[in-house]
Amino acid sequence: MERQLQELRALASKAENKRTETGIPRIAMVQGEIPEHQLAAVYDPMVNLILTGSKTMTVGDRTFHYDPATYFVMSVDLPAIGSIHPAATGEPYLAVSLTLDTTIVAALIDDLPAQVRSTLFGSGFSVAPVNAELLDAWIRMLRLMERPDEIAVLSPAYEREILFRVLQGPLGWMLRDIASPDTALARIRVAIEWIRQNFAQQIRVETLAEMAALSVSAFHRHFKAVTALSPLQYQKRVRLLHARSQLIGGQGSATSIAFGVGYESPNQFSREYARLFGLPPSRDLAKVTRNLNAA
Repeated sequence: MERQLQELRALASKAENKRTETGIPRIAMVQGEIPEHQLAAVYDPMVNLILTGSKTMTVGDRTFHYDPATYFVMSVDLPAIGSIHPAATGEPYLAVSLTLDTTIVAALIDDLPAQVRSTLFGSGFSVAPVNAELLDAWIRMLRLMERPDEIAVLSPAYEREILFRVLQGPLGWMLRDIASPDTALARIRVAIEWIRQNFAQQIRVETLAEMAALSVSAFHRHFKAVTALSPLQYQKRVRLLHARSQLIGGQGSATSIAFGVGYESPNQFSREYARLFGLPPSRDLAKVTRNLNAA
């Protein structure tokens, strides 16, 4: 598989140290050192393939480490804190990703033979080793960057092939379950999407459980299994990540941003901000600014 990885690295070598669009729908790439604050975010559902270096992702109390020739799947929107590392030989971090479109996954599943649904309920993110067939599908997809006139015709087929290879692998149940409305994972996604869109509002867990068509106890249990967070912890994490992004982007004072993301007490906001990011808002902003200027 090393030859395949080398070709993928060459194809993705023009990536920048931020999300770099490829011109192919839902396909992006990234390379090099990424500012730490950009790695603390609410991540969209995706399949991410590590080509060089490694990445650590922490969601709640769970941490996963991704090495070259592994891929990870996020099946729901997750507030996570990441860190990336170059290869031991010095090559910069390099990865490519496919943002998941549930309608495409569902259409693909409809074309496949019926499979047994997962009976165990697991995390909304996990990691697995890549295989040669999946790498081949990624190579065909990324070669389209050099043939942009073929993207509209061929990229849908290659996207389906990538998804098919993931469906056939150890994390396939995650894709099957998000595309099936009767699974607990799909029901939890409904509540997650509502929280993400309405994070500044007060929420009642009973209302979220009703959205998910689950009892309150079952909703709590499944939500924590998927996200490694309780519903209220998830909301708090989304609020703080949005607040940090706005603060660093110069969109207001810490106090105005605190109120804007739903906090009623600036002091409580400052305490919880420092608990997550290690410093209170003003000092964190100064640190990020210093790091950006140094870079």
